[in-house]
Amino acid sequence: MTFIKHYKNTKKQFGWGSILLHWLIAFPIIGLYFLGDYMMGLTYYDSFYVLAPKIHEAIGITVLLLMLFRVVWKLLNVSPNPPASNSNFINKASTLAHLSLYFITFVILITGLLISFAGGQGLEIFDWFTIPGPAELFENQATLAGIIHEWGALGLIALVALHTLAALKHHLIDKDTTLKNMLGVEEK
Repeated sequence: MTFIKHYKNTKKQFGWGSILLHWLIAFPIIGLYFLGDYMMGLTYYDSFYVLAPKIHEAIGITVLLLMLFRVVWKLLNVSPNPPASNSNFINKASTLAHLSLYFITFVILITGLLISFAGGQGLEIFDWFTIPGPAELFENQATLAGIIHEWGALGLIALVALHTLAALKHHLIDKDTTLKNMLGVEEK
């Protein structure tokens, strides 16, 4: 067992670039879900009431930038071949699941921006800088975007759980290299 030495994907293996992007996006998304859920229970008198949304927004913007870079990275790299043990159905389901992960992630990120920009407000990234917001794009923007944001987050976390279970199935039942591939372990 050795660790991957290349940064770009090959037909056999993800490179470090893809692996790093995967984990740099996965962990913050999971954290954002739990922080968002926690924020929903805060009241005006909680000490974290003002800071929690700022943290949520700053991490959300970071994830948005990483996701945009990830799309470009994906377009510039080959995709490793699926495991030989996969059926055609599994390969199609995997492609659909991955596309759904990307789509729902972008829906959540865009609706998060719409919530933050409601009423023409800017998006303040701590006290470092403010991203100016456009005028409200539609009536009840924060409310409607908030509903989509919340349901999207629930859908995304369900897909993340399914994605994790599928990786474990590949590793424990199929005994293929799918999980090792995303952990950066190269098979000889």
